[in-house]
Amino acid sequence: MRMRKKANLEPRMEACAAWQVKDPVAMKGSWRSLYPQARELWVEIGCGKGKFTVETAQANPDILLIAIERCREAMVMAMEKARDMGLTNVFFVDLDVALMEGCFAFGEIDRMFINFPDPWPRSKNAKRRLTYHTFLKMYTRVIRDGGEIHFKTDNAKLFEFTLEELEAVGLPTKNLTRNLHENGIVGIMTGYEEKFHALGTPINRCEIICHPIPAEAEA
Repeated sequence: MRMRKKANLEPRMEACAAWQVKDPVAMKGSWRSLYPQARELWVEIGCGKGKFTVETAQANPDILLIAIERCREAMVMAMEKARDMGLTNVFFVDLDVALMEGCFAFGEIDRMFINFPDPWPRSKNAKRRLTYHTFLKMYTRVIRDGGEIHFKTDNAKLFEFTLEELEAVGLPTKNLTRNLHENGIVGIMTGYEEKFHALGTPINRCEIICHPIPAEAEA
């Protein structure tokens, strides 16, 4: 996400410091210590301004939600929402997704959300797509056996690409749809999703069931 630089960014970030994890590497294997009563650990990749993030945390007080966002201008808005709502079960991290294995232990995550990632439409950039097979394999190492990835996108080509990548690495799906809100709003929407739904753009969604991928499949 690209946003205009904010002159008051640092003071706003500091005002929300209680909701930010500044050293995620140090938390590897011990994320649940942030919210010991959590039934599960959920991770959102690319939380943006945080509408989905805070509404999901509020609706699930028995889970710990870690939201990852590289754009600090967006992340501060998400943290302010969490602060203003008094949420104690959501924390934010500025992290390159490619470095997740250095911050999460094997099988530590129960559920992951990937909502409306950059589709990187040019073929030469396929490796940068968050559902490229190398990313998928990494996710299966930090998500427990039987854990899930909930994936949503308005980009039909990215969705079909993702399904092909999932088949290639042997990860099954459930609740697959190419028009999620066809018969009414389903689940919590992101701000981005609300805008595209209002325009009549179909939302693609599936739930990916994770399991360890044999070493030979990673070659």
